[in-house]
Amino acid sequence: MSRAVLSLNAGSSSIKFGLFELDGDGGAFAAAAGKIEGIGTSPHLEARDASGVLLSEQRWGGGAALPHEAFLETLLNWAEAHLGSKELVGVGHRVVHGGLQFTGPAVLSDSVVDEIEALTPLAPLHQPHNLAAIRAIRSVRPRLPQVACFDTAFHRTQPAVAMRFALPRELGRQGIRRYGFHGISYEYVSRTLLKVTPELASARVIVAHLGNGASLCAMRGGLSVDTTMGFTALDGLVMGTRCGSIDPGVLLYLLQQKGLTAEDVQRLLYEQSGLLGVSGLSSDMRVLLDSDDPRADEAIELFAYRVAREAGALAASLGGVDAFVFTAGIGEGAASVRALIAERLAWLGVKIDAAANAAGEGVVSAPDSAVLLRVMHTDEELMIALHTIELLLAAAA
Repeated sequence: MSRAVLSLNAGSSSIKFGLFELDGDGGAFAAAAGKIEGIGTSPHLEARDASGVLLSEQRWGGGAALPHEAFLETLLNWAEAHLGSKELVGVGHRVVHGGLQFTGPAVLSDSVVDEIEALTPLAPLHQPHNLAAIRAIRSVRPRLPQVACFDTAFHRTQPAVAMRFALPRELGRQGIRRYGFHGISYEYVSRTLLKVTPELASARVIVAHLGNGASLCAMRGGLSVDTTMGFTALDGLVMGTRCGSIDPGVLLYLLQQKGLTAEDVQRLLYEQSGLLGVSGLSSDMRVLLDSDDPRADEAIELFAYRVAREAGALAASLGGVDAFVFTAGIGEGAASVRALIAERLAWLGVKIDAAANAAGEGVVSAPDSAVLLRVMHTDEELMIALHTIELLLAAAA
């Protein structure tokens, strides 16, 4: 019997999913993908096949009061019906924080779920939603194996010096250190990059995951050696609604002098800053690029400036750069932003091919560029599926 796995990426108001059929060699190919959006307001499920054709659509009336179980049971019922005679053998989840203990994917047992829950203070805006999806699947399909894939795990190869804060050692022992995120995306890009350009197997590469959440990762030999996100997913680059790196004195000032509460500051940093805060218009780069408002230009300029600034720091960590990869929504779709970043990295010998960049080609560096510039699609759902298959096959062996 043919088999399949379901990948889930659960957020506060949406759940992205991918349905993958096993190919018999430990790999997988996409059978369907989609989203459940509007959770808590007007829930809406949409599933499409690999070519983008709409397969299913459903809306829930009075959905504001419905728990995750209602949506995920509907999704599972649809997936099983769509698969027909093929068997759904597991579900893989993106889990943002794996702490110190999870250095790779893990099959979800009661104890593993408890450990993931204990990490919630390190990712308070993400972990609860990841856990809600895990528990919902356990409730409606208790016998269906589940696997957790951690965004932090890919960065565990970094040297100790890259993970430390200059804080008292006891705080470090308590887990206050740099973790890094977007690891599932980086792992996918790393694997794919080494397949399409095997000559980069031992190269120094910076990958730019640029979307609503944004970060950079420095890799050597396909492994993470440094990254811009640290203890939380707030650090580093300017993002859609997150500020990125900020002087901690600003936070003390807001708390002590402006009378903001911790909740006020959390809302400010996570929901009201970044591209939205600077532009006053939108967190969506596409909206800003289409705008003639000078504040939109300022937000775009700051975004590109900070990417280039942080890339310079990662170049120091690597001792140079051989390749720079753009991925995720902005990285893959915004040619003008890629050009702005490349222009600021000219001191590294970066030269972009304007025509190739405008056309969205895979290689966008000029022939005489000292650094190879690539644009690559990332696929976190497929990476989750591959890990899920690997662990389930190992458990069955």
